[in-house]
This record gives sequence, C-alpha cells and structure tokens, in this order.
Amino acid sequence: MDKKMIKNDSPKYPSYLELYKNGELKKRAKKLSSYYENCTLCPRDCRVDRTRNELGKCQATATLKISSSFAHFGEERPLVGQKGSGTIFFSHCGLRCLYCQNHSISFEGEGIEVTEERVAESMLKLQKLGCHNINLVTPTHYVPGIVNALMKAIPMGLHIPIVYNTGGYEKLEILKLLDGIVDIYLPDFKYMNPEYAAKFSSEAYNYPYYAKIALKEMF
Repeated sequence: MDKKMIKNDSPKYPSYLELYKNGELKKRAKKLSSYYENCTLCPRDCRVDRTRNELGKCQATATLKISSSFAHFGEERPLVGQKGSGTIFFSHCGLRCLYCQNHSISFEGEGIEVTEERVAESMLKLQKLGCHNINLVTPTHYVPGIVNALMKAIPMGLHIPIVYNTGGYEKLEILKLLDGIVDIYLPDFKYMNPEYAAKFSSEAYNYPYYAKIALKEMF
C-alpha cells in the first residue's frame, strides 16, 4: 500500500475542537475555575480555597504542578500505538493510596510548578513528537488548570485526543463538564468494599459509591 494513503490512527478532529469553536469550552473553563475557591473537585469535598494556597487532602494549590511529560510506551497498547502516549504526570493526588507506585509524586508532591501556558506547550511538544494522544495522569485535582491549558493549546494547533487517566474517584458534576472534552477515559477501579477503600486509600470510604457512578458516566 502506498504510504501516502495510510491515515494517522489518531482522529484529527476531537470533539473539544468543536467546543472551542462554538464557545462552549470557554464557558466550561470558567465554570471549572470557580471550583478552586471552595474546592469540591473530588469526593473529598475539602472546600478549601486553593487560590489562597489553602490545602486539602490532595495537598495541591491552584497552581499546576507536574512531575514529568514524555512519550510513554508502557501504557495500554491501543494508546501507545507506534509513537507512544503523550503522558503528563501531575503531582499530588486526592486518593492517596498507601500502595501507590508513585509515592514520591502523589504523597510528597515531587515535581515543578508550571503555568497553564507551559502545560499547553508540553501538549504541543508531545504532539510534535508524534504521540497519538495527550494522556493526563492523576488529573482530577487540576481539572480547571488543565482545561485552561487546553484552551491555550488549541489555537496553537493541538488536535489529538485527550486521555483522562484516573483512579476513578470522581464527581459526576465534574465529569459532565468534561463531556466532549475528554475523548478516552482510563479509570483504575480499585474497590467494591468501602472498608478496604478507607484502609488503603486514606479514609476514602465513599470510593465505591462515587467510582461506580463515575464509571457509568464515563461509559
């Protein structure tokens, strides 16, 4: 087959481009940004003002913080393709599982604080490397900043799918705001038993309840 006839396996026109074009993405970005002042982005419902550097369970302020961004070849095969999944690892985590393999990132907050513009540039760099998607790892507590970064990356040419790589501890209202922005959900469902959730994920006894609702919405 003529190589010129082979199409890129990543969609050129994810739905977030249409949301950007019709102004809906801007509205959602504004709505999401309001959550930082009384944070209820995840089921912890800490209600701290992260814009004033108040810290909740995740220990994150409103400033984006990432530990790394690179073409990842260790993710699920359909995401990796030939040139990797464009992975951005975000620091901190609201779930805080005792067995986390990235303890230094999720518990200790290892990483560097970055602007939304810097994250947008990282997305574009990963796309330029040929990555098939932008894979957001542990994004929940930074959703407002991520969507704002996406707003900045789109007019600069971003056009590959967004992967939401999560532990499954999500709020339905936030997922609804992400509808049409996220192309692929990659949830890691952890517990059906609330006692185990509380024991191993820092008293997240309500994990099964919220995770089941989240999975249904993602599906």
